[in-house]
Parts: sequence; C-alpha cells; structure tokens
Amino acid sequence: MAQVTIEVNGRPYTVGCEDGQETHLIELASLFDRQVRQVGVSVGQLGETRLFLMGALLLADELADTRARLAMAEAELTRVQSEAIRLETRAANALDAAARRIEALSSKASV
Repeated sequence: MAQVTIEVNGRPYTVGCEDGQETHLIELASLFDRQVRQVGVSVGQLGETRLFLMGALLLADELADTRARLAMAEAELTRVQSEAIRLETRAANALDAAARRIEALSSKASV
C-alpha cells in the first residue's frame, strides 16, 4: 500500500492508497482542495471540519447533478437508438416493397 501526502487548505495529510493510484489520489485531493478554498473565500473560515463538510457537500451536489445529466443523456440515447431501429426497419420494408414491385414489373415486361 502506497502512502501519499496531499495538501488541503494549506495543511498536509498523509493518506494510504493502492499502489499505482497515487497520481489519481493527488488529482482528487487537488479537486477537493480547490472546492474547500472556494468555500473558504465565499463564507470565510468556518473551522476545518465545517469547511471540509461544506466542500464535500458541494462536490456531492455537483456529482448528483452530473449523474442526473448522465441519466437524461442515457435515456435520450436509448430513445434515439430506438428511433433509428424503427427508421431502419421502415426503410428496409420500403426497399423490400420496392424490390417486389420492380420484380413484378420485370416479370410483366418479359411476358
């Protein structure tokens, strides 16, 4: 298990992570640090625990919004895919009907 020292709101914290995940953890800590610092600028220093809580709640809100947008996009994708299948079936049926007409005309012309 790897150990990484991250900095949040100007204070270092040593945390463990799986080997190979160090860079990802540092990126996540940087994201959280930016959120905490933004909260600190917006509402002032509340004390570390409350500041961290507010930062975490704002990130959770952002995550919930992103999940909702993803669900809407997935629903729209499903709708578009269904519509594409319906249109492909309709086009295939139209081509099949046209081919039958052409064959019928061809057989009449050769008689």
